[in-house]
Amino acid sequence: MRKWIVIVIVVGLLGYAIYDFVDKDSSTEQFDDEAVETDIGESDNVGLKQGEKAPDFELETLDGETVKLSDHLGEKIILNFWATWCPPCRAEMPDMQKFHEEYDATILAVNLTSTEQGIDQIEEFLDEYGVTFTVLLDIDTEVSTLYNASALPTSYLINSKGEIHNIAIGALNYEMMVQAFEEME
Repeated sequence: MRKWIVIVIVVGLLGYAIYDFVDKDSSTEQFDDEAVETDIGESDNVGLKQGEKAPDFELETLDGETVKLSDHLGEKIILNFWATWCPPCRAEMPDMQKFHEEYDATILAVNLTSTEQGIDQIEEFLDEYGVTFTVLLDIDTEVSTLYNASALPTSYLINSKGEIHNIAIGALNYEMMVQAFEEME
């Protein structure tokens, strides 16, 4: 009797695993179709994998200025997803600021604003770390969801053609940023 119970449980778990795998494949296809709709307009190869065109988006800065990813086509970009409460985000900010200053690099730092206590907290954080690069507010987490940025920090290194060169999950240090920019077109 116990054997049959174990067999039924194993078969049930196996069935659920197959169902879950098939369901994720169909949701990924739907996500890829949505990403194509947000394309910069030059390629149908839009996605989140290395070599694919980074999906375009539009967000506002703390000052209310609208910024689109496609506004920076032709530039090498670090697209960084972060939050003030995230210790690894805090750890990488000084290196990111140093890199921005020394390489005049384009950094678009997307704050997951809905996870913050308020805009004041973000402004205090930026003042504390002396951040001068572009900080964008992802109020509804639409862009962080589009880019699958569930772990923070997550950085997409985007080449001058608008293609994803590399993806870094976790904090980047100065040397990693320099190396990635030297490898990109």
